[in-house]
Amino acid sequence: MPGEGPIAYRPTDGLSYDPSEAKYWDTTALAQEVERTFEICHGCRLCFKYCDAFPTLFSLIDEQHEGDVRRVTAAETDRVMDLCFQCKLCEVQCPYTRRERHEFQLDFPALVHRHTAQKATRTALRLRDRVLGNPDGTARFARASLGLANVANRVRLPRWFLEKVLGVHRDKLLPDFARATFERWARRTGRIRPAPGGEAVLFQTCYVQHSEPAIGRDTVAVLETNQVDVRCAAGLRCCGMPAWERGDLASLRQQVHHNLDVLLPFVERGAKVLAINPTCAMMMRREHPTLVAPADRRAAEQVAAAVMDPSEFLWSIRNEPRCAVPFQSTPGDTVAYHAPCHLRAQGIGFKGRDLLRRIPGVSASTVLECCGHDGTYAMTVEGFGPSARIGARAFEGMKDAGAKVWATDCPLAALQFQQHAGVKPMHPMSILARAYRPNGFPTPVRKGEG
Repeated sequence: MPGEGPIAYRPTDGLSYDPSEAKYWDTTALAQEVERTFEICHGCRLCFKYCDAFPTLFSLIDEQHEGDVRRVTAAETDRVMDLCFQCKLCEVQCPYTRRERHEFQLDFPALVHRHTAQKATRTALRLRDRVLGNPDGTARFARASLGLANVANRVRLPRWFLEKVLGVHRDKLLPDFARATFERWARRTGRIRPAPGGEAVLFQTCYVQHSEPAIGRDTVAVLETNQVDVRCAAGLRCCGMPAWERGDLASLRQQVHHNLDVLLPFVERGAKVLAINPTCAMMMRREHPTLVAPADRRAAEQVAAAVMDPSEFLWSIRNEPRCAVPFQSTPGDTVAYHAPCHLRAQGIGFKGRDLLRRIPGVSASTVLECCGHDGTYAMTVEGFGPSARIGARAFEGMKDAGAKVWATDCPLAALQFQQHAGVKPMHPMSILARAYRPNGFPTPVRKGEG
């Protein structure tokens, strides 16, 4: 039976966002925090417009439980939690968070992670979870097919089979797998050196590594054009977000431990870690220090302090003499810029957009709405349709800018726009790389303007 009296808003004894604490895994402790959080969110409702988790929760409380949060069942809680796809926008907007140093210490996405992690200890991971949670392994398998995987992604029968076996929606536009990895290019061009060093080391991310190495090459080109001593590292793995969104803490810790061994020697020599994908940068900056095994925490904190977005880093040195490199061509008009959710979650501004505005003739129209892709959520049978609906405002916002060139810092968001809005945005680093070339864009920059 539901309890009596008001639910306290202050944290219960069950509060924990740290998997190394025993109470993190205590089901009763979690239930206390779920009840408290649901009560606060039910009374606030600021986040009604984001993912479907909040409208579903509010409808359950209003229409089925007469406003009593205590009557929400375990099955209904599972349903609400499963609808969260970790865009983090609720945490960005919430006035009651740890980020805001509020006494309520809310963090709804972290609560969902805790719920999912506990659930993963009770039920075995599905085949889909193991495949989508391991992008490096999936890419190695695909590359071994000598291009057949890319062909199969475009043929109806294999996609039907993929949907039935893995639950990947048959109509979802999937990224291609590159013939050669970014790391192979970096090794061939001498950018992976025997000893760590440099001003910055690139964390290319598993997406750039396996699907769009060109973004990594453009990032290196832009940094080197501005006389940045940027290095590449051998053997980097996924940041662990795909595994963690399925509650697979062990896989995340294994991947992060490996990456710390690779990156820490660079950081100890003063290098910044430039993570191309905002999701990876967010994980490394905000999540890893708490999620890793206790023995890895000091290293994770050191690396986290060194992590930057490539545009953020370039913006930080923009006024140095070495950055007075003239642009040679320009899009020459409005660029429609989409701000990824996980970039917003880092609270660092939109430096990619700001850098684009330095190209002569360019103005940037900014779209802040979530595109709905959010990791692998949009790839799934249950997520494909809702992701397109959730992203509709972003699609229309980009179209309304009337721009020929679109930009976003998130490569997966670019796929979402390509499929649902008809234009694939470029990464800001790719636009900058082209603008530094005389033939990068049709419009040349007149002498003295660059």
